[in-house]
Amino acid sequence: MQTGVIGIIGGSGFYDLPGMEEGRTVEIDTPFGKPSDPVVMGRIGGREVAFISRHGKGHRINPTNVPVRANVFALKALGVTHLVSVSAVGSMKEEIEPLHMVIPDQLYDRTVHRPRTFFDEGPPVVHVAFAEPYCEHLREAAIKAAEGAGATVHKGGTYICIEGPQFSSRAESLTYRAWGMSVIGMTALPEARLVREAEMCYATLAMATDYDTWHPDHDSVTVDLVVQNLTRNVQRAKDTLAALIPMIADSRDCTCGDALQNAIMTAPDLIDDSTRERLRPLIGRYFT
Repeated sequence: MQTGVIGIIGGSGFYDLPGMEEGRTVEIDTPFGKPSDPVVMGRIGGREVAFISRHGKGHRINPTNVPVRANVFALKALGVTHLVSVSAVGSMKEEIEPLHMVIPDQLYDRTVHRPRTFFDEGPPVVHVAFAEPYCEHLREAAIKAAEGAGATVHKGGTYICIEGPQFSSRAESLTYRAWGMSVIGMTALPEARLVREAEMCYATLAMATDYDTWHPDHDSVTVDLVVQNLTRNVQRAKDTLAALIPMIADSRDCTCGDALQNAIMTAPDLIDDSTRERLRPLIGRYFT
């Protein structure tokens, strides 16, 4: 399967992607509303790239209200096959210091108010496999790119995603740490679930800004503390992406691109034409 457009979702503090050639802004609507911001498309390192700011320029949208379905659907409709998420996180482990980068390999969901699927109005009823939420091939490329960009990289770990928008209580933070979590954030889910339904490869650059609230020798997380470390983290993330984009293979042999192949449970004759058309970028190739 050929690689298409490479998508980038910028998190807190990451509101633009410099260095694009032939840049253009794309306004797009979806069955799930408008994305957080217009999508900016162009070329980096000879590859076609689509960028969207998760919270909108100026950080207008809180984590619960990010239109995740619209964001992912829009990128899918624009031909994205690989999606790299950049996310500010708190560290749950002593060895993951602020300004370090984690390329997680697992997720733990503590969100409660967010739509988790494109198919909640069914039919069709869809059950995608999610045991391994990240694409191993894209993760490996991201690790190499981050190391090449000079980042201190932690290869693997579990990202626990909380609802927010408040930071954790100390009791919660200590509990998550006891569970073995590596980093904590507010945006990886349901993003990763929806990306799997959209049959994209997915990886996260998790940029540590603080030690959450658990660490006895460090101040508890505050907006001021996060902002202090965001600028340095964002530049390192941009350097990593500049190295990563040309490294992504021209074709993919992972299973991400066929995630729906055996996941659609509903008989084809029970899926009406209007639903097929509404969700065509997602399921169209299975109902020709």
